[in-house]
Amino acid sequence: MSLVIRNLQRVIPVRRAPLRSRIEIARRMLGVQEFDLGIICVDNKHIQRINRIYRDRNVPTDVLSFPFHEVTAIHGLCHLLGFTHRTEAEWQQMFQKEKAVLEELGRRTGSRLQPLTRGLFGSC
Repeated sequence: MSLVIRNLQRVIPVRRAPLRSRIEIARRMLGVQEFDLGIICVDNKHIQRINRIYRDRNVPTDVLSFPFHEVTAIHGLCHLLGFTHRTEAEWQQMFQKEKAVLEELGRRTGSRLQPLTRGLFGSC
């Protein structure tokens, strides 16, 4: 399946081709080639923010992992229904819709997922 690598930081040089090769080897060794995987490299400031938003821990960490397949599907469906997040008002509407759907999904499946746009505007 797919492997997406994004480097959103400038502190440490990341050579994507060797990283991709090593990750693919590890995926084969672990027997998880059938899963889509996204790796996003960020600096301490950004990972601390993500850690605070999604795990209520206001400290940087080395790795965070999320089962984003449900979250991205809900986010994409909201866009297909006409929701956007270009302005704070639009974001509020989309955030509330995503949150409601993910909360109901959580009640039915036991998962604890948050909208992708959480923390984009304001402090919801």
